[in-house]
Amino acid sequence: MISGTSDSTVGPSVMAQLYKYYVTDGQFIPSTNVVFKNNLNSAHTFPTDFDSSGNNGCGSTSSPYISNCAFDGAGAILQHIYGPLKPRNNGALSGKFIEFNQEEFITNARSNGMSTTGWVYVPKSCSDGDTCKLHIAYHGCLQGYEKIGDKYVKNTGFNRWADTNNIIVLYPQAVATNTINMGGGASIPNPNGCWDWVGWYGNDFSVKSGKQSTAAKKMIDRITNGFNPIDAPTELQVLATTDNSVTLGWRPVSGATGYNLYRNGGKVNGAIITGTTITDNNLNSGTTYTYTVKAVSSAGSESAPSNSVTGKTTGIPPAVETPNGLIAIDITSNSITLKWNAVSGVTAYNIYRNGNKLTSVTLTSYTDTDVRPATDYQYQVSSIKDSSESEKSIEVQATTLTEKVCVSDNNFNHVTAGRAYHSGGYALANGSKQNMGLYNIFQRTNLCKIRENYY
Repeated sequence: MISGTSDSTVGPSVMAQLYKYYVTDGQFIPSTNVVFKNNLNSAHTFPTDFDSSGNNGCGSTSSPYISNCAFDGAGAILQHIYGPLKPRNNGALSGKFIEFNQEEFITNARSNGMSTTGWVYVPKSCSDGDTCKLHIAYHGCLQGYEKIGDKYVKNTGFNRWADTNNIIVLYPQAVATNTINMGGGASIPNPNGCWDWVGWYGNDFSVKSGKQSTAAKKMIDRITNGFNPIDAPTELQVLATTDNSVTLGWRPVSGATGYNLYRNGGKVNGAIITGTTITDNNLNSGTTYTYTVKAVSSAGSESAPSNSVTGKTTGIPPAVETPNGLIAIDITSNSITLKWNAVSGVTAYNIYRNGNKLTSVTLTSYTDTDVRPATDYQYQVSSIKDSSESEKSIEVQATTLTEKVCVSDNNFNHVTAGRAYHSGGYALANGSKQNMGLYNIFQRTNLCKIRENYY
């Protein structure tokens, strides 16, 4: 536990009470297992003992909340957990950073507060076959990749110690969400991209079966059961263009079973591309497109993206430019929120769902509330200028969440109804075994059914 004496976000008195709760009063954790660094002259920040580009002074309360405080926070954490370590590497790192697809480990990642991609640092010794430890480094609020880029991944000091001590460092990434339905009609935003500590994404947030914890466990299993990171493709280049096509090529990647092509951020191909060239057809004439390509492993995971290239088709540009960057940013059981990049000079956008026009809007976002739980939907968007309409954008698929059935009642009635059971004077939720408090008619709990006999 690290507490800054000038921290006004989580003040020293709060941290002192937390330490007391863990060790003195609650005695949940043996005192020998807890180190409480409470004399650091800092604000609310992750402390290091070196300067990095973009980091702040120790007294700063601004992003990225990583500061040179003459205290090696990463080293203190790692040595407390793993014991004495070899001196860290203060020079160029030997290993590689790998960006991976978090959606492999959690359905509707963004709707559950997780970014679509996470990061892992693999020292060269680990890639070469040495036995290595695995350490998970959770970032703080406002420190996810979509908030501060790779600063937490690369500037906190964990990798310096990992490089000389055979430690793989996993950096899962949380993401900000605007509207989350918590059951019982409540909606609470998570604009700072915090990891779930209040129940934004379900009442099971505090137990191992919670969505984010389950995703992290799957990442751990993936790494410890033969993790074989695949390199990103290199030397992506445009080979040819026509009025309605762009042909691209890249260097092959050893161990790749195929490749996925991305245009303006959206995946182009359906089936995996087996070669190292592809022609992207049915494009607008006189239009510039941006491309990257990712390698696909035998397990189906993607590499980090290749270098980015732009290709411009020949001919006369269309009267109206097609929108790009369409994504689903928030998904609940009864709504899907879309956003896309603005197109200069247009007056409106048409929204298409499953091939049919849904509505027209003037903003660059739209929330579809006419949806059913646990259902797949496909969306596209087009631009309108005067009386002309552009081509439709790349299609985006979104699946609504399963509808939660929540019941607010006293714990005695929950047990009687079979939603919970009692043990040692307490009521525990079926399935998750979450402690709901005393088994009586006075303690009330809001229980949500996640699946059959699981609350």
